[in-house]
Amino acid sequence: MLVQIHASPGLYRYSMGIDIRAFYEKYSTMVFRRCRRILGNDDDAQDAVQDVFVKLVKAEKSLHGQYPSSLLYTIATNTCLNLIRTKRRRRESSQDADELSLFCLDSGYGEVEAKMIVEDILKTESGLTRSICFMYHADGMTLREIGNSVGMSISGVRKRLLAFNTRARIKTGGGEAL
Repeated sequence: MLVQIHASPGLYRYSMGIDIRAFYEKYSTMVFRRCRRILGNDDDAQDAVQDVFVKLVKAEKSLHGQYPSSLLYTIATNTCLNLIRTKRRRRESSQDADELSLFCLDSGYGEVEAKMIVEDILKTESGLTRSICFMYHADGMTLREIGNSVGMSISGVRKRLLAFNTRARIKTGGGEAL
């Protein structure tokens, strides 16, 4: 299965003599098979193929045109592994996202009451802390992504989340931090 790359005609040829369109036509099937093998489904593989060739376009100045199949195979492998890591991180953080609500539910509160308690806890936090909590728990962003977004270090974001979790546990009568 081939993925369509949309670009203007001048985008395909670069000063170093690399013809991206020719690379795509020749190697896209190989890249797709590699991505499908690693990711396990066609939709994710198609997205990964697109990412591979976008990376190829972005890195055109450092390309030599030698051994393109090896280069594309390596880019495809790394792209797919990065996608798997990102999905796993987002899945883990989305599991963490409801921990406080689940704690409230386990404590005998109904779902609506649990959400009201979480909202009440967040009201007393600073705007930055609320933003960080929302980005981490609701959006599933990594600590690095949050740090880049709010201009803080990863350890600063982590400390703020841990402090919030501790305060939230105390406010809900749970004692220990999440």
